[in-house]
Amino acid sequence: MIDVAVLLLAGLAAGALNAVGGGGTFVALPALVAVGLSPVTANAATTVALVPAALLSAWVYRRAIVPVGTTSTVALTVMSVLGGGLGVALLLVLPSSSFDAAVPWLLGFATVVLAFGRRVSGRLVAWRGRPVGLGVGAVLAGQFVLAVYGGYFGGAVGILMLALWGIGLGLDTAVSNPMRVAQLAAVYLTATVAFLVASDVLADPGPPALVLVGALAGGHAGAHLARRLPGRVLRGAVLGTAVTMTVLYAIHG
Repeated sequence: MIDVAVLLLAGLAAGALNAVGGGGTFVALPALVAVGLSPVTANAATTVALVPAALLSAWVYRRAIVPVGTTSTVALTVMSVLGGGLGVALLLVLPSSSFDAAVPWLLGFATVVLAFGRRVSGRLVAWRGRPVGLGVGAVLAGQFVLAVYGGYFGGAVGILMLALWGIGLGLDTAVSNPMRVAQLAAVYLTATVAFLVASDVLADPGPPALVLVGALAGGHAGAHLARRLPGRVLRGAVLGTAVTMTVLYAIHG
């Protein structure tokens, strides 16, 4: 019963965090590892469990989605789908020991991005006096690379998207957040299809199902909550979760 409660609460928190600012992986992945799943299986199960919540959040945000500069939304989504598929392929093909060794570093990298990404992005734009001014090709190439990372691991990939669009095009975080949620849904959906077909995530469906149930409630509530809470509060909650989970994972594995 304790495991059930932990997984439901982890799913609730992960779905809400992904909807409001990113960081759901920091909660769901360690929780699944804690109940006995291997890191690779837990990573796959995290993606599968969070995709319905991501789709639900994207639906809530649907009327607020605006294009990323002059880049077609369809083209951007295609890059997310293709990159996410390649990331999953790398996860499934490479030895599991490679992912086990990489997880603490990936969590640490994602935490640093969460902590300093927005600040660095803002200072770069201020230093230049204007955004970098990325062309459509560069935006699509960057999206593909980020989607590969998202399919392989996914921690803070949404924050990286916001940083790319902010530095490259000067897009406001609040305005581009609905597009972030939509592109996360595209990456997660592609990865989920691949994981269900080619991984052992369904060998023990109970833990992912519990996270999924919690994440659905969290994703729906989080998308509505994000419109009401101050951005500083949301970022603080995500960052606090990221730091805590990264430290705990590094200590206990």
